[in-house]
Amino acid sequence: MPMLQLLNNIQHKDLRVITQRGERWGDAFMSAPVTVNEFRRAQAHYPIVFQSDGKGGFVPTALFSLHDGQNLFLTADGGSGWDADYVPLSVQRLPFSIGVAEDELRVMVDMSSKRISHGAEGEAVFLPQGGTTDFTENMNSVLRLLHEGLEATTEFVQTLMAHDLLEPFVLNVERPDGTRGELVGYHTINEDRLAALEASTIGLLHQADYLMPLYMALASLSNFAPLIQRHLAREA
Repeated sequence: MPMLQLLNNIQHKDLRVITQRGERWGDAFMSAPVTVNEFRRAQAHYPIVFQSDGKGGFVPTALFSLHDGQNLFLTADGGSGWDADYVPLSVQRLPFSIGVAEDELRVMVDMSSKRISHGAEGEAVFLPQGGTTDFTENMNSVLRLLHEGLEATTEFVQTLMAHDLLEPFVLNVERPDGTRGELVGYHTINEDRLAALEASTIGLLHQADYLMPLYMALASLSNFAPLIQRHLAREA
């Protein structure tokens, strides 16, 4: 369970954070949210699908695996490394998040995270005299981009829903032994409905800069084939 604390240079003056990627540092998850501003970079590596937020909306999500508790972009031997040129902001920012304190946005740190270093390993968060390190300044930039992107993504998803452009899908995977598996619970963009939109609606989507991420999300689905290959190779 997360143990969030408001980041400060007194309580956390000696805090260090491990920046390597791997299962031992909590990266064994099958997916992560992505903002609409990340679609261009994320679509080069991951399928981008839409997952229900449980409140009647959807969250754009990059898939790293086909089942819970596994990340196929991590090295299979449990070592360090992430086999892609781009890691989503929602992953980059860990163990930090944005919270609200005294009606202001503030940086929170999850002290239960496996990325929290209890020794000399990792990047220092504060300088000896109390100032922030380059690592922390970069993390602040990541959090700012993520916060801004989430606001833009909410509007993007609402537009997709208003035009009924999302549809549920099922991915069938045939294993070498002949058995089959299914990935369910996600939505994708309905390409036929998108193509059938009136010119005036397409013009509005263009003005809102939504056409590019729409087509990036569609293009990302070609990553299912290599993801399945990673899955089958890991099971072999």
